[in-house]
Amino acid sequence: MSRCILCCSRRRRPTQSPWDVFINHRGIDTKRSLAVLLYDHLNLHPFMDIKSMNPGDKLFQTIDNAIRNCKVGVSIFSPHYCESSFCLRELTTLMESKKKIIPIFVDVKPSELRVIDNGSFRVKELPRFRWALDEAKYTVGFSFDSSNGDWSDLVTRVSNVVMESLIQECPVWQDGHHNLVFLKNQGRK
Repeated sequence: MSRCILCCSRRRRPTQSPWDVFINHRGIDTKRSLAVLLYDHLNLHPFMDIKSMNPGDKLFQTIDNAIRNCKVGVSIFSPHYCESSFCLRELTTLMESKKKIIPIFVDVKPSELRVIDNGSFRVKELPRFRWALDEAKYTVGFSFDSSNGDWSDLVTRVSNVVMESLIQECPVWQDGHHNLVFLKNQGRK
């Protein structure tokens, strides 16, 4: 028998604390649409490069720390996603860190995603990128057609899955606005 206890306070989390969610996306495809909508809708402590980094931050160090310290990753796959070594590097780091990934396929089918050696990737990275992409393609996620889909419904559904995942993944979970703490207590037999 388990139960959840919910405690609230109004303290803000320090900026050095772990991120709840890492949003992996291709900026030219989703920065002004789904990625920012999801970032704004998640009443948590999400990490998204353009919203969470400051001038002077070390790019790879900051991103790698955010991935290592996040609890769940949301990967937004889009038509130009696989052209970006940054996107593929983030995805690979999430997969190698064994983070739970919630994939969203926007205007692209999982079977269409491929790492193509166009000379812009380092040769030693290609197998890692391909492995991570294959892992993500075969993970249950969301498909979305931006030309006729309901953005609000998608953001709500993804947010709900993220919240459920955080509760499942973490015996103690805090949100950045209310310091919600979920404690799972095991009853005695």
